[in-house]
Amino acid sequence: MEVVALVGPSGTGKSHRAAAVAREIDADALIDDGLLIRESRIVAGVSAKREATKIGAIRRALFVDPAHRDEVRRALAEVRPRRVLILGTSRDMVDRIAATLGLPAPARYIAIEEVATPAEIRRAQLIRRTQGRHVIPAPTFEVKRSFSGYLLDPLRLFYRGKNRSPAGPGQVIEKTMVRPTYSSLGRFFITRQVVGQIAAYAAGRVSGVTEVLRAAVADREEGVAITLEVAVAPGRPLRAVLASAQRQALQAVEHMTALHVVTLDVVARRLALPGTARVGGPGATGTGGSGVGGRRDSGRGERPENPDSLRGSSGETAIMDA
Repeated sequence: MEVVALVGPSGTGKSHRAAAVAREIDADALIDDGLLIRESRIVAGVSAKREATKIGAIRRALFVDPAHRDEVRRALAEVRPRRVLILGTSRDMVDRIAATLGLPAPARYIAIEEVATPAEIRRAQLIRRTQGRHVIPAPTFEVKRSFSGYLLDPLRLFYRGKNRSPAGPGQVIEKTMVRPTYSSLGRFFITRQVVGQIAAYAAGRVSGVTEVLRAAVADREEGVAITLEVAVAPGRPLRAVLASAQRQALQAVEHMTALHVVTLDVVARRLALPGTARVGGPGATGTGGSGVGGRRDSGRGERPENPDSLRGSSGETAIMDA
Protein backbone atom coordinates (compact mmCIF):
# COMPACT_ATOMS: atom_id res chain seq x y z
CA MET A 1 0.00 0.00 0.00
CA GLU A 2 1.28 3.46 -0.91
CA VAL A 3 0.44 6.67 0.95
CA VAL A 4 0.37 10.14 -0.62
CA ALA A 5 -0.18 13.31 1.40
CA LEU A 6 -2.04 16.50 0.48
CA VAL A 7 -0.74 19.23 2.79
CA GLY A 8 -1.83 22.81 3.43
CA PRO A 9 -3.00 25.16 6.19
CA SER A 10 -6.56 24.87 7.50
CA GLY A 11 -9.16 26.47 5.25
CA THR A 12 -7.09 26.54 2.06
CA GLY A 13 -9.31 24.16 0.08
CA LYS A 14 -7.72 20.73 0.65
CA SER A 15 -11.04 18.91 1.14
CA HIS A 16 -12.52 20.78 -1.81
CA ARG A 17 -9.81 19.38 -4.09
CA ALA A 18 -9.30 16.02 -2.39
CA ALA A 19 -11.45 13.94 -4.74
CA ALA A 20 -9.89 15.48 -7.85
CA VAL A 21 -6.36 14.96 -6.52
CA ALA A 22 -7.21 11.37 -5.56
CA ARG A 23 -8.35 10.66 -9.11
CA GLU A 24 -5.32 12.38 -10.59
CA ILE A 25 -2.88 10.20 -8.62
CA ASP A 26 -5.03 7.05 -8.87
CA ALA A 27 -5.72 6.81 -5.14
CA ASP A 28 -8.64 4.50 -4.41
CA ALA A 29 -9.21 5.80 -0.84
CA LEU A 30 -8.68 9.02 1.06
CA ILE A 31 -8.52 9.99 4.74
CA ASP A 32 -9.77 13.44 5.67
CA ASP A 33 -10.64 14.84 9.10
CA GLY A 34 -11.29 11.47 10.71
CA LEU A 35 -13.15 9.87 7.81
CA LEU A 36 -12.10 7.02 5.52
CA ILE A 37 -13.71 7.57 2.11
CA ARG A 38 -13.60 5.12 -0.78
CA GLU A 39 -15.39 5.48 -4.11
CA SER A 40 -17.38 8.47 -2.80
CA ARG A 41 -18.64 6.41 0.14
CA ILE A 42 -17.86 6.99 3.80
CA VAL A 43 -16.48 3.61 4.83
CA ALA A 44 -15.56 4.34 8.46
CA GLY A 45 -14.76 7.04 10.96
CA VAL A 46 -16.30 10.14 12.50
CA SER A 47 -15.80 13.59 11.00
CA ALA A 48 -13.77 16.13 12.95
CA LYS A 49 -16.11 18.75 11.52
CA ARG A 50 -18.76 17.59 14.00
CA GLU A 51 -16.63 18.48 17.02
CA ALA A 52 -17.68 21.53 19.05
CA THR A 53 -14.13 22.73 19.81
CA LYS A 54 -10.93 23.15 17.84
CA ILE A 55 -9.04 20.87 20.23
CA GLY A 56 -11.72 18.20 19.82
CA ALA A 57 -11.50 18.49 16.04
CA ILE A 58 -7.71 18.09 16.09
CA ARG A 59 -7.93 15.01 18.32
CA ARG A 60 -10.56 13.50 16.03
CA ALA A 61 -8.52 14.19 12.90
CA LEU A 62 -5.48 12.55 14.54
CA PHE A 63 -7.46 9.44 15.56
CA VAL A 64 -6.58 9.89 19.25
CA ASP A 65 -9.69 8.02 20.39
CA PRO A 66 -8.86 4.27 20.43
CA ALA A 67 -12.31 3.16 19.28
CA HIS A 68 -12.22 5.60 16.36
CA ARG A 69 -8.69 4.53 15.42
CA ASP A 70 -9.49 0.81 15.58
CA GLU A 71 -12.65 1.23 13.47
CA VAL A 72 -10.71 2.86 10.64
CA ARG A 73 -7.86 0.35 10.96
CA ARG A 74 -10.30 -2.54 10.55
CA ALA A 75 -11.91 -0.87 7.54
CA LEU A 76 -8.52 -0.34 5.89
CA ALA A 77 -7.70 -4.01 6.42
CA GLU A 78 -10.99 -4.99 4.79
CA VAL A 79 -10.94 -2.71 1.73
CA ARG A 80 -7.16 -3.00 1.23
CA PRO A 81 -6.69 0.12 -0.93
CA ARG A 82 -3.71 0.19 -3.27
CA ARG A 83 -3.02 3.90 -2.74
CA VAL A 84 -4.35 6.19 0.01
CA LEU A 85 -4.45 9.99 -0.03
CA ILE A 86 -4.17 11.54 3.47
CA LEU A 87 -5.07 15.19 4.05
CA GLY A 88 -3.33 17.23 6.75
CA THR A 89 -2.30 20.72 7.74
CA SER A 90 1.39 19.74 7.89
CA ARG A 91 3.76 16.92 7.02
CA ASP A 92 4.05 16.09 10.71
CA MET A 93 0.28 15.73 11.01
CA VAL A 94 0.07 13.37 8.03
CA ASP A 95 3.00 11.33 9.36
CA ARG A 96 1.24 10.96 12.72
CA ILE A 97 -2.03 9.87 11.08
CA ALA A 98 -0.26 7.28 8.97
CA ALA A 99 1.64 5.90 11.97
CA THR A 100 -1.49 5.80 14.15
CA LEU A 101 -3.41 3.84 11.52
CA GLY A 102 -0.51 1.46 10.85
CA LEU A 103 0.11 2.80 7.35
CA PRO A 104 3.51 3.35 5.71
CA ALA A 105 5.04 6.82 5.72
CA PRO A 106 3.94 8.99 2.78
CA ALA A 107 5.93 8.38 -0.38
CA ARG A 108 5.01 11.82 -1.71
CA TYR A 109 3.82 15.14 -0.27
CA ILE A 110 1.64 17.37 -2.45
CA ALA A 111 1.36 21.00 -1.31
CA ILE A 112 -1.99 22.73 -1.76
CA GLU A 113 -0.13 25.37 -3.81
CA GLU A 114 0.54 22.67 -6.43
CA VAL A 115 -3.16 22.08 -7.10
CA ALA A 116 -4.73 25.49 -6.36
CA THR A 117 -3.88 29.01 -7.47
CA PRO A 118 -3.17 31.78 -4.95
CA ALA A 119 -6.53 33.36 -5.82
CA GLU A 120 -8.37 30.07 -5.17
CA ILE A 121 -6.61 29.65 -1.84
CA ARG A 122 -7.49 33.22 -0.77
CA ARG A 123 -11.12 32.63 -1.71
CA ALA A 124 -11.25 29.39 0.29
CA GLN A 125 -9.76 31.15 3.32
CA LEU A 126 -12.28 33.99 3.01
CA ILE A 127 -15.22 31.57 2.91
CA ARG A 128 -13.91 29.68 5.95
CA ARG A 129 -13.26 32.90 7.89
CA THR A 130 -16.53 34.69 7.10
CA GLN A 131 -19.01 31.80 6.70
CA GLY A 132 -17.40 28.94 8.62
CA ARG A 133 -18.22 26.50 5.83
CA HIS A 134 -16.38 23.21 5.39
CA VAL A 135 -16.24 20.70 2.54
CA ILE A 136 -16.49 16.93 2.92
CA PRO A 137 -15.34 15.02 -0.18
CA ALA A 138 -18.39 12.75 -0.30
CA PRO A 139 -21.91 13.07 -1.78
CA THR A 140 -24.61 14.67 0.37
CA PHE A 141 -26.60 11.43 0.76
CA GLU A 142 -23.49 9.88 2.38
CA VAL A 143 -22.86 12.84 4.67
CA LYS A 144 -26.46 13.44 5.70
CA ARG A 145 -26.69 10.66 8.28
CA SER A 146 -23.62 11.91 10.12
CA PHE A 147 -24.65 15.57 10.02
CA SER A 148 -28.34 15.57 10.90
CA GLY A 149 -29.46 19.13 11.60
CA TYR A 150 -26.56 20.75 9.75
CA LEU A 151 -27.18 22.86 6.67
CA LEU A 152 -25.78 20.85 3.75
CA ASP A 153 -25.22 22.14 0.24
CA PRO A 154 -24.46 19.56 -2.47
CA LEU A 155 -21.67 20.42 -4.89
CA ARG A 156 -21.26 18.84 -8.30
CA LEU A 157 -18.06 19.68 -10.18
CA PHE A 158 -17.07 18.69 -13.69
CA TYR A 159 -13.46 17.51 -13.69
CA ARG A 160 -11.31 16.52 -16.65
CA GLY A 161 -7.85 16.30 -15.06
CA LYS A 162 -4.56 17.92 -15.95
CA ASN A 163 -3.19 14.86 -17.71
CA ARG A 164 -6.27 14.11 -19.79
CA SER A 165 -6.98 15.19 -23.33
CA PRO A 166 -9.20 18.30 -23.56
CA ALA A 167 -11.37 16.40 -26.03
CA GLY A 168 -11.68 13.39 -23.73
CA PRO A 169 -14.60 12.69 -21.42
CA GLY A 170 -14.65 14.40 -18.04
CA GLN A 171 -16.02 13.18 -14.73
CA VAL A 172 -18.51 14.61 -12.26
CA ILE A 173 -17.22 14.84 -8.70
CA GLU A 174 -19.81 15.13 -5.93
CA LYS A 175 -19.04 16.63 -2.54
CA THR A 176 -20.86 18.39 0.29
CA MET A 177 -20.58 21.86 1.81
CA VAL A 178 -21.32 21.77 5.54
CA ARG A 179 -22.44 24.87 7.38
CA PRO A 180 -22.30 24.80 11.19
CA THR A 181 -25.24 25.22 13.57
CA TYR A 182 -23.82 28.45 14.98
CA SER A 183 -22.81 31.90 13.79
CA SER A 184 -21.23 35.02 15.26
CA LEU A 185 -24.62 35.78 16.84
CA GLY A 186 -24.94 32.37 18.54
CA ARG A 187 -26.39 28.93 17.88
CA PHE A 188 -29.74 27.97 16.39
CA PHE A 189 -31.86 25.26 17.95
CA ILE A 190 -35.00 23.47 16.72
CA THR A 191 -37.26 22.01 19.41
CA ARG A 192 -39.09 18.72 19.09
CA GLN A 193 -42.38 20.55 19.25
CA VAL A 194 -41.57 22.49 16.08
CA VAL A 195 -40.45 19.34 14.24
CA GLY A 196 -43.67 17.57 15.25
CA GLN A 197 -45.81 20.51 14.20
CA ILE A 198 -44.15 20.63 10.78
CA ALA A 199 -44.78 16.93 10.23
CA ALA A 200 -48.35 17.17 11.52
CA TYR A 201 -49.18 20.17 9.37
CA ALA A 202 -47.86 18.51 6.21
CA ALA A 203 -49.66 15.24 6.93
CA GLY A 204 -52.87 17.07 7.85
CA ARG A 205 -53.05 18.68 4.42
CA VAL A 206 -53.26 15.30 2.66
CA SER A 207 -56.65 14.49 1.22
CA GLY A 208 -58.22 11.74 3.32
CA VAL A 209 -56.54 12.78 6.59
CA THR A 210 -59.19 14.57 8.66
CA GLU A 211 -57.15 15.16 11.81
CA VAL A 212 -53.68 14.62 13.23
CA LEU A 213 -54.27 13.30 16.73
CA ARG A 214 -50.69 13.08 17.99
CA ALA A 215 -47.15 13.80 16.83
CA ALA A 216 -44.21 12.33 18.74
CA VAL A 217 -40.56 13.05 18.00
CA ALA A 218 -37.60 11.13 19.46
CA ASP A 219 -33.86 11.52 19.00
CA ARG A 220 -31.80 8.85 17.31
CA GLU A 221 -28.05 8.71 16.79
CA GLU A 222 -28.41 9.52 13.08
CA GLY A 223 -31.36 11.92 13.30
CA VAL A 224 -34.95 11.87 14.49
CA ALA A 225 -37.78 9.34 14.61
CA ILE A 226 -41.31 10.67 14.13
CA THR A 227 -44.65 9.00 14.84
CA LEU A 228 -47.93 10.52 13.65
CA GLU A 229 -51.36 9.24 14.69
CA VAL A 230 -54.16 10.38 12.41
CA ALA A 231 -57.88 10.12 11.83
CA VAL A 232 -58.87 9.26 8.27
CA ALA A 233 -62.01 9.73 6.23
CA PRO A 234 -64.14 6.62 5.70
CA GLY A 235 -64.30 5.14 2.24
CA ARG A 236 -60.80 6.24 1.24
CA PRO A 237 -57.97 3.80 0.35
CA LEU A 238 -56.18 3.78 3.70
CA ARG A 239 -52.77 2.59 2.56
CA ALA A 240 -52.60 5.21 -0.18
CA VAL A 241 -53.69 7.98 2.20
CA LEU A 242 -51.17 7.00 4.87
CA ALA A 243 -48.34 6.60 2.37
CA SER A 244 -49.08 10.08 0.99
CA ALA A 245 -49.13 11.55 4.51
CA GLN A 246 -45.82 9.87 5.28
CA ARG A 247 -44.22 11.20 2.09
CA GLN A 248 -45.46 14.78 2.59
CA ALA A 249 -44.40 14.89 6.25
CA LEU A 250 -40.94 13.51 5.43
CA GLN A 251 -40.32 16.05 2.68
CA ALA A 252 -41.50 18.95 4.84
CA VAL A 253 -39.34 18.08 7.85
CA GLU A 254 -36.16 17.41 5.91
CA HIS A 255 -36.61 20.49 3.71
CA MET A 256 -37.40 22.92 6.55
CA THR A 257 -35.05 21.66 9.28
CA ALA A 258 -32.16 19.85 7.49
CA LEU A 259 -32.67 17.02 10.00
CA HIS A 260 -32.23 13.43 8.86
CA VAL A 261 -35.46 11.51 9.44
CA VAL A 262 -34.51 7.97 10.42
CA THR A 263 -38.10 6.70 10.60
CA LEU A 264 -41.48 8.30 10.06
CA ASP A 265 -44.42 6.15 11.15
CA VAL A 266 -48.00 7.10 10.31
CA VAL A 267 -50.72 5.31 12.26
CA ALA A 268 -54.43 5.39 11.38
CA ARG A 269 -55.88 5.56 14.88
CA ARG A 270 -59.56 5.98 13.97
CA LEU A 271 -62.07 6.74 11.23
CA ALA A 272 -63.48 10.25 11.29
CA LEU A 273 -67.19 10.63 11.95
CA PRO A 274 -69.25 12.50 9.35
CA GLY A 275 -68.84 16.24 9.73
CA THR A 276 -65.50 16.06 11.53
CA ALA A 277 -63.47 19.19 10.84
CA ARG A 278 -59.97 19.04 9.43
CA VAL A 279 -57.20 20.01 11.84
CA GLY A 280 -53.77 21.06 10.56
CA GLY A 281 -51.82 19.49 13.41
CA PRO A 282 -51.31 19.44 17.18
CA GLY A 283 -48.24 20.10 19.27
CA ALA A 284 -45.60 17.40 19.43
CA THR A 285 -44.43 15.26 22.27
CA GLY A 286 -40.96 13.81 22.68
CA THR A 287 -39.05 11.24 24.65
CA GLY A 288 -35.95 12.35 26.50
CA GLY A 289 -34.03 15.62 26.17
CA SER A 290 -35.35 19.11 25.65
CA GLY A 291 -35.39 19.49 21.90
CA VAL A 292 -33.89 18.66 18.54
CA GLY A 293 -30.90 20.72 17.45
CA GLY A 294 -28.05 20.64 15.01
CA ARG A 295 -25.92 18.44 17.26
CA ARG A 296 -27.70 15.98 19.52
CA ASP A 297 -26.90 12.93 21.57
CA SER A 298 -29.00 9.92 20.65
CA GLY A 299 -32.23 9.36 22.58
CA ARG A 300 -34.36 6.29 22.91
CA GLY A 301 -38.09 6.34 22.21
CA GLU A 302 -40.79 3.72 22.05
CA ARG A 303 -42.36 2.92 18.70
CA PRO A 304 -45.88 1.49 18.51
CA GLU A 305 -46.18 -2.19 17.78
CA ASN A 306 -48.12 -2.46 14.53
CA PRO A 307 -48.54 -6.06 13.32
CA ASP A 308 -50.38 -5.01 10.17
CA SER A 309 -47.97 -2.32 9.05
CA LEU A 310 -47.05 -1.29 5.55
CA ARG A 311 -43.34 -0.45 5.80
CA GLY A 312 -41.78 2.26 3.67
CA SER A 313 -38.24 3.50 3.13
CA SER A 314 -38.53 6.14 5.87
CA GLY A 315 -40.69 4.30 8.37
CA GLU A 316 -44.06 2.68 8.26
CA THR A 317 -47.72 3.41 7.73
CA ALA A 318 -49.98 1.35 9.89
CA ILE A 319 -53.66 0.60 10.32
CA MET A 320 -54.75 0.22 13.93
CA ASP A 321 -58.00 -0.41 15.69
CA ALA A 322 -59.69 2.62 17.17
